[in-house]
Amino acid sequence: MIMTVFLTGATGFVGSAVLRQLLSAGHEVRVLARKGGDRRNIEGVPCEVIEGDLADANTYKAALKGCSGLFHVAADYRIWAPDAFAMNRINVDGTRDLLRLSVESGIDRIVYTSSVATLGLNKDGTPSNESTPCNYTDMIGVYKRSKFLAEVEVQRLVSEESIPVVIVNPSAPIGPRDIKPTPTGRIVLDAARGKMPAYVDTGLNFVHVEDVADGHILAFENGEVGQRYILGGENYTLLQMLTEISEFVDRKPPSIKLPQNALLPIAYLVESASRITGNWEPFVTVDGVKMSKKLMYFSSDKAKETLGYKTRAVNTAVADAVEWYRKNGYLQP
Repeated sequence: MIMTVFLTGATGFVGSAVLRQLLSAGHEVRVLARKGGDRRNIEGVPCEVIEGDLADANTYKAALKGCSGLFHVAADYRIWAPDAFAMNRINVDGTRDLLRLSVESGIDRIVYTSSVATLGLNKDGTPSNESTPCNYTDMIGVYKRSKFLAEVEVQRLVSEESIPVVIVNPSAPIGPRDIKPTPTGRIVLDAARGKMPAYVDTGLNFVHVEDVADGHILAFENGEVGQRYILGGENYTLLQMLTEISEFVDRKPPSIKLPQNALLPIAYLVESASRITGNWEPFVTVDGVKMSKKLMYFSSDKAKETLGYKTRAVNTAVADAVEWYRKNGYLQP
């Protein structure tokens, strides 16, 4: 059934992929975009742009009228953020306001984009799933804590206010149109440019961004309200991923393994310098180092079995990401 959809985050990495999937299915899409924000990901794309901000519901409230579905993909996604209040205003309060207004406006189906950052991790390094236990104190960093609180709020809205939300939890997406880039995209870009001569012993679940977008559509069509679905790909050590990227650009993979504990003092110093000057983001953060001590491996079996979710090989995602960076001048000296 063709419908009009309201989409947040379309100017970003995952949201731009969701936008294209919705349009290819024939839906009409209204996208929320901040005034003065980077709109390269929606240039020339046939969608209606609503200029507004998640921090101010009055800027988009009227545009929800006439929409049948909502995909809430937008989030303040930064590993390092000195202002937790600002991040919570978007990720927690902004989500609550948007979901409530959507139902009031007649929207009867919602997909909320959470993150695997809200999920528990197995101590033995085996892949976690949607039911792996965790709590707020397990969350490292303001981003993870904000997404955890946001998902708790979404579940409360489902149970107490009957708001029809399906939750998806993407892992670490890579692929085209990561213009910022995201923290995951920065791994790909820095490795492709030869700026990662060393690595730490950690692991992540990497997935093609277009598979994540497919998963959003499947969750909208087949997901159960109140349930969450991991949209992941393959579990790789960081060294495996850096080696994969190096092969695509004819570089040697890094050979120096850095112990996390040795990086912590450096991270504290760099963050302190950043706070003092206030005009640049640290290249290494305390939270980032602490997170790297854990293997962040996940299983997407639930999404595959119940939604029909499918993924392509991670080397395809790497190839697509590197090629996009090359074509768009990111790999120039």
